[in-house]
Amino acid sequence: MEGHRLGDAGDGEVVVGGDARQRFHDARGYGRPRSGNEIALTPVEAAHLLIRGDLSAVDGEGFAAFVAGQSGGFAARFLVYADLRRRGFYLAPTRRGEGEAPDGDADFLVFERGTGPVQGEVAHRVRAIGERTDVPAASLGDVVLAVADEEGEVTYLETDRPEPTGSTTFDPPAVRGALLDDRVLLPAPPAELHRRGVYGQPLGEQDDDAAGPIQVSLVEAAHLAREGALSIEGSDSPAAMVVERGRAVEGERFDRRLAVYEALRERGVVPKTGFKFGADFRTYGGAEDVDSLGHSESLVRVLPPGHVFTPRELSLDVRLAAGVRKRTVFALTDGSGEVTWLGASRLTP
Repeated sequence: MEGHRLGDAGDGEVVVGGDARQRFHDARGYGRPRSGNEIALTPVEAAHLLIRGDLSAVDGEGFAAFVAGQSGGFAARFLVYADLRRRGFYLAPTRRGEGEAPDGDADFLVFERGTGPVQGEVAHRVRAIGERTDVPAASLGDVVLAVADEEGEVTYLETDRPEPTGSTTFDPPAVRGALLDDRVLLPAPPAELHRRGVYGQPLGEQDDDAAGPIQVSLVEAAHLAREGALSIEGSDSPAAMVVERGRAVEGERFDRRLAVYEALRERGVVPKTGFKFGADFRTYGGAEDVDSLGHSESLVRVLPPGHVFTPRELSLDVRLAAGVRKRTVFALTDGSGEVTWLGASRLTP
């Protein structure tokens, strides 16, 4: 069956006549109906029918010549489209930049398995990119990112906008501390500060009635000071003193990490350092005390709002978190207090 370009539309679509509507659209979900039995195919749909042999040519061009004439990330879109078709899904290109209003920032609407564009429910909104395409964090959260690597394999990363919540409530008691280089020493804190509030790390043996000295991180100390619980000898403004030290130690990143730490605490989530996992924090949502922590649920990386990911960076974070049975969460903030949450996980369609 021959196809030809729709010459007067200027959108690169391919019009196919004959029994195309029944054969391709009604039976297999390709294209959009036109008058009579004609359908209009996006270039990626036309390429797929060409490689399958269902179309012999488009304007005299076979598969290789037709694909070579495309641009604008076409190779990644084709690889993702072909992969999803191979997995048994019907999907509809959104015609983003190809003559129709886009569906947000997705390239394809993927329908529930066994259903199609006419009667099916959308299962995923998919954006297709190559492994070297930068991805602004602000553009994620409601799409599946399908990354075609240099060998043509496709990795699917599902992104969403989680709202971290937990059930931990604790009013920290008054405590005195001493500021060290990059942490704060609490020589004689109440035992409940660590046991129930899950603040800091003991430096010696503890029992139920009394606590030995503990160290708290600078973000923990700044939070305690802002809550009015921490005083530091020789300082009339312990919060300002700790924040100043935090900025001296890690620059503007400290303000972002502090904003995220406080936002998590306000939501009833206990954040602890995520250093050994390559993250800023690991989080616990339902800790009644330090003995009930169990396994942390998420790894949180703190990023500026304008952060731009590379697909490799995203894949690394998701793989690492999944390897230790945790979820990847990115916290986007400029440090002023407002935090936008972005979740990412591996998806196998």
